[in-house]
Amino acid sequence: MTDSSNTTAAVPTFQVAIDCADPHLLARFWAEALAYTVEDHHDEVLKMIEFGFATREDAVEMDGRLSWPTAAACADPHGVRPRLLFQHVPEAKTVKNRLHLDLRFGAEAHDREVARFEALGARRLWDGQQGPHHWTTMADPEGNEFCVA
Repeated sequence: MTDSSNTTAAVPTFQVAIDCADPHLLARFWAEALAYTVEDHHDEVLKMIEFGFATREDAVEMDGRLSWPTAAACADPHGVRPRLLFQHVPEAKTVKNRLHLDLRFGAEAHDREVARFEALGARRLWDGQQGPHHWTTMADPEGNEFCVA
């Protein structure tokens, strides 16, 4: 550990990057789940094609808009919560996540939110409790675990 008492550290912004098979599917799921907005990269893709950095074959069409096939993102429309970036990887998820999202809605909204996530395509995996704290562990459409408390 270094002594940082004489230095001022920069405060980073951050995003959460999630490896997946279908970035566009997960970006839509999580945008709906968290009241985020799916990012539109159409103009960026067009500029990259125009400047010769990409070809039309390097892009895919999603809802009539050009996008990159291997990445999609969604973000908080108010810019308060972290951006979620979904990146295509060739291998399937095979083990438990090392990092997951904990979504806290409060006890009064728990059951409603679990049902809402199930309606969006999530699966309920198990219910947990530690002392007075209760949560439900769920899986998104690709099996990535997250908790609803």
